[in-house]
Amino acid sequence: MNAVVTKKVLTAEGGKFGADASLRNYIALLDTGDLYVSKSHVFDPHVATYIAKLGRMKFSFKKHLVDMSVIASFYSDSGSDRNPKDRSSMQRDGYAIFKKAAEMRASDIHIRVITEEKSQIFFRVHNDLEFFREDTGEYGEQLCSTIYQSMTKISDSTFQLNTRQDARISDKDNMPPELDGLRVATTPQVGGVLMVLRLLYNDASTDFSLTNLGYSENQDRVVNLLKKLPTGINIISGPTGSGKSTTLVRVLGAIHQTHEGRKHIITIEDPPEYPIEGAIQTPVANVETEEERSMAFQKAIKASLRLDPDIIMIGEMRDNPSAKLAIEAAMTGHQVWSTLHANSALAIPDRLIDMGVPEALVYDHNIISGLICQRLIKLLCPDCKIPLSEAEDRYSDKDLDRVLSVSLSGNIYVQGAGCPTCNHKGTHGRVSVAETIKTDAQLMKYFRDGDKWAAERYWRIDQENKTILDSTIEKISQGLADPFMAEIVVGPLDMGAIERDNRISRAEVNREI
Repeated sequence: MNAVVTKKVLTAEGGKFGADASLRNYIALLDTGDLYVSKSHVFDPHVATYIAKLGRMKFSFKKHLVDMSVIASFYSDSGSDRNPKDRSSMQRDGYAIFKKAAEMRASDIHIRVITEEKSQIFFRVHNDLEFFREDTGEYGEQLCSTIYQSMTKISDSTFQLNTRQDARISDKDNMPPELDGLRVATTPQVGGVLMVLRLLYNDASTDFSLTNLGYSENQDRVVNLLKKLPTGINIISGPTGSGKSTTLVRVLGAIHQTHEGRKHIITIEDPPEYPIEGAIQTPVANVETEEERSMAFQKAIKASLRLDPDIIMIGEMRDNPSAKLAIEAAMTGHQVWSTLHANSALAIPDRLIDMGVPEALVYDHNIISGLICQRLIKLLCPDCKIPLSEAEDRYSDKDLDRVLSVSLSGNIYVQGAGCPTCNHKGTHGRVSVAETIKTDAQLMKYFRDGDKWAAERYWRIDQENKTILDSTIEKISQGLADPFMAEIVVGPLDMGAIERDNRISRAEVNREI
């Protein structure tokens, strides 16, 4: 049995960096160098003074913004790491799995159970599923049952193999301190069950610049302009797992910081995933069917309009009623932010019309003020990436011709063999590639006229904007991304040139794009 390692709290009474009793409500400094700060008191002058003091002492630390309950757990004997005996063996296993996944910065944990044969656990890291471990089917079934019945806050009291169930882990004793919660979903499969847990991290940042996520300086300026508009709805699109929520957190956090808390921000989420500094986050919960969820969203949006908001964030426009209410909020003197599934920024108006929003509203630039789309591509490890010229034998002549036919300045690099820096993966994190649009009367006129090609030419050429594909090619040209890995996310790099005349010829198809 592994020994339990007790972390020392340096800010505890009598500790090396002892803080007074009131300050200990807001901060906890561990001997690991981790400084946990209440996300509600990050701007408190006493907190800021203490952090400045650590800086003057040249004490190296890493700051984490968390709930006050997490900080309290460090000063209490009831912290999750301090009382492992209070849990059953299977609960300890669940906690250990959560902790390992958090250390790897996984976004999801997949527990696949085939009752008669085996169970397997995978972590989704940087959008790839990575095998973690395998056990018996009986063990996997018991693990899922324990997680669902003993570690979540649920409406159903019993874990059922043959039923789709949802729950959330929010008790701080049941998760490592890096997490704010875990969202649990299960579904039956042939011979067993699949449980997927989405990890919700609490590492909110006080750096709200989108350029650190991968947005270009011009794209960041466009979003900054959208943040300054008093009314209108700004919509962020992209597939599941494309970083939309992270972008929204940074946008709203920046608004709160810029206005020093003078803007009343309300969010409507199903459920809240990440803590947003300064926002009132309202959950849509206790629903089982899509119809109930739609009704709950409608009620929450209507209620928010009566709560004197300046800014409303709607986690997702799911259907006609929620989309209409979101646009109604933008028409009645509020700045609104939301997300939508669309393949490009210019495809968002079509999606709104498909959802039943009247064209007169969709094509009004004073109502639909901002259109954003993004994807995430992998970053090459800076220590082991290699020039394409040294790895040409990996690729076919057609693949090389396709990549090299795109105008790429600078050196092109591809994934290396891996090293300790990247845990021998060859990649090290992901970066956003995006496109941002501030709508105007001319752009919307092209849409009303049904001339989408003219709308794209106007946005790209007259307004000098970049598409997701353009942004990807720019990252490749800077040596940050592998062109062949990026194509998995954004498609063939020469597709922009192929479609420039708005058609694809037989010769171009024969090139196996």
